[in-house]
Amino acid sequence: MQIELKPSAHPLPAAEREARLAAPGFGRYFTDNMVTIRWTEGRGWHDAQLVPYGPLEMDPANMTLHYAQEIFEGLKAYRQPDGGVALFRPERNALRFQHSARTLAMPELPVETFIEACDALVAQDVEWVPPHGGEASLYLRPFMIASEVGLGVKPANEYLFLVIASPAGPYFPGGVKPVSIWISQDRVRAVPGGMGDAKTGGNYAASLLAQAEAAEQGCAQVAYLDAVERRWVEELGGMNLYFVYGDRIVTPALTGSLLEGVTRDSLLTLARDLGYESEEARISVDQWREDTANGSLTEVFACGTAAVITPVGEVKTKGAAWTQGSGEPGPVTLRLREALLSLQTGNAEDPHGWRHPIA
Repeated sequence: MQIELKPSAHPLPAAEREARLAAPGFGRYFTDNMVTIRWTEGRGWHDAQLVPYGPLEMDPANMTLHYAQEIFEGLKAYRQPDGGVALFRPERNALRFQHSARTLAMPELPVETFIEACDALVAQDVEWVPPHGGEASLYLRPFMIASEVGLGVKPANEYLFLVIASPAGPYFPGGVKPVSIWISQDRVRAVPGGMGDAKTGGNYAASLLAQAEAAEQGCAQVAYLDAVERRWVEELGGMNLYFVYGDRIVTPALTGSLLEGVTRDSLLTLARDLGYESEEARISVDQWREDTANGSLTEVFACGTAAVITPVGEVKTKGAAWTQGSGEPGPVTLRLREALLSLQTGNAEDPHGWRHPIA
């Protein structure tokens, strides 16, 4: 699809942009432009444009506001050693975006169009990509909402796809620090047969109350158990989990209620490249506690696009608490984190073709 380029005539002055890039945080600042593509029943995808970043005009009866037909993705563009820019595995995000669309009865955006939209925005706003040499990146947020106006309960017949971008600083600017985890035994995020494996705002809204409870317990993140037996560990509110047993690493198996993270998938392969045994399996909360106590479970970490890899230090549940390993980041966690970041930033070979250079 040809994207019509109508960029901002008044981009942010270079000095102001550089000031923002010096301390971008996460999701605080946005680039000068965005991409929009419309879908209409009977016509399909049309009117692909790159336009100045700005507010959307929305009718109060927009169906997204009432029935939550909304999906999104998150991926990063990294400055490479030669000064170029590359996205990390955008085709995986595009395929997951299609899966989310099917789950919420929305039209599927072609993979090539998803990637073209991301490419166009990064190429136009390339000066917003932080310099090579650290963990900073340009975070892209492709998303789609219903744009039909009406209150009938049905899939909408009009949709709007957008891509916006925001510079992101290192997740751990002062060095990698372990997080504390609260295991929620009373609340669930998703159920098999539902939309837990779709990347939609409703799943994140479902995590907010339990996340607040985790904060009350002095924990930074909340981990969920399965909705049926309340026994099997699934994922955090916004990250997947990994368990390290010496040279063997395990991530909870996909059961239809977990999000298939791109970082999660990448680590299954990358761990094997580094000589570890990696697999998907079910891990119970009792096993988590007992294997930590007997020393066989040496490290636990969470992973996702924003944080890359985050070590777990302390774990709490109702009536129990334990320290993971020494309470500090473990060697396998740090090795995997360094290997993944080196690949993303172009400091290591790319044997699987995961880097997608921007022309």
